[in-house]
Amino acid sequence: MGRKALLLLIMGVFVAYYTYISLPENIEEPWKLLSFCPIFSGDGTNIILCAELLGINHFLNMATFFVSLQEVPPTSDENVTVMETTFNNIPVRIYVPKRKPERLRRGLFYVHGGGWRLGSAALFSYDFLSRRTADRLDAVVISANYRIAPKYHFPNHFEDVYNALKWFLHQNVLDKYGVDPERTGISGDSAGENLVAAVTQQLVDDPDVKIKLKTPSLIYPALQTLDMDLPSYRECSHFPILSLEKAMLFNQHVPVESSHLFKFVNWSSLLPEKFKKGHVYNSPTYGSSELAKKYPGFLDVRAAPLLADDNNLRGLPLTYVITCQYDVLRDDGIMYVTRLQNAGVPVIHNHFEDGFHGLSENL
Repeated sequence: MGRKALLLLIMGVFVAYYTYISLPENIEEPWKLLSFCPIFSGDGTNIILCAELLGINHFLNMATFFVSLQEVPPTSDENVTVMETTFNNIPVRIYVPKRKPERLRRGLFYVHGGGWRLGSAALFSYDFLSRRTADRLDAVVISANYRIAPKYHFPNHFEDVYNALKWFLHQNVLDKYGVDPERTGISGDSAGENLVAAVTQQLVDDPDVKIKLKTPSLIYPALQTLDMDLPSYRECSHFPILSLEKAMLFNQHVPVESSHLFKFVNWSSLLPEKFKKGHVYNSPTYGSSELAKKYPGFLDVRAAPLLADDNNLRGLPLTYVITCQYDVLRDDGIMYVTRLQNAGVPVIHNHFEDGFHGLSENL
């Protein structure tokens, strides 16, 4: 049997497996969720991994190829003008409603997800979401790109988003696109929301930025990797779309000298009772400092916004947070809500009891 035939056989097995995977009865659009599994879930990535092991192609190259098939050109329609340009050398896609405005428009800066290694503003789902948002809200939407792994690493993605955002918030840029500086917001999903939370925190005390964001909107954000033994990880680590590297579940990756950071992610005190569900908090086992030296990003607030202290949170504007029940990142978002509230920040929190990671394009 040839390698390609063997790969097709393996893919068939995985498709059959995910067709009959057990899902909660109340989950929204189960078939849509199952359709994501063959590529994006932790187990589903084994399909692409098999291709690498069989010598057909490299894992990430194949994943990138499959994702790139979903990209669409910047095409205007009867309601929205779509164009591409750069903000401070960072590629962005801009969506401007065609109807004549009655006043200066809202401005929304959007950051795509994809685990910092996949995706772009050109993906059909993000293009559809951006043009629908622009049309329905009569808003100018800036959908930003940023450098991704494996070629680029932290803090490149943070720097790209921050530099593009600062460019957008210049008065002359807002004037060019007819955006009201008093109605500017930022949003994103998943890894994009990690960047949104980080740049929003950074922006508060940046003296070079005179126009501040009015509202960040966080859609199932990834906010920390300090504690990977949260109830949501325990309940959803096997679930489609996102999974965990098993080694991190042992919580042995944080050096003892960083132990003070755990107070910012202690779910036993930050989660409401309904999300604890009888789970018992396990004190972390500290690991070698070598890992932190090799990967300093997981202890850096620019990559883990949940680690910001209360003084840095107090200056944030009204924040909107969306979480989904069937998502390993659920508790990250809920803990952030609690911490913002404790710091006196006004918060609106919507939790989707039947939602899963990847829900944003339907919101």
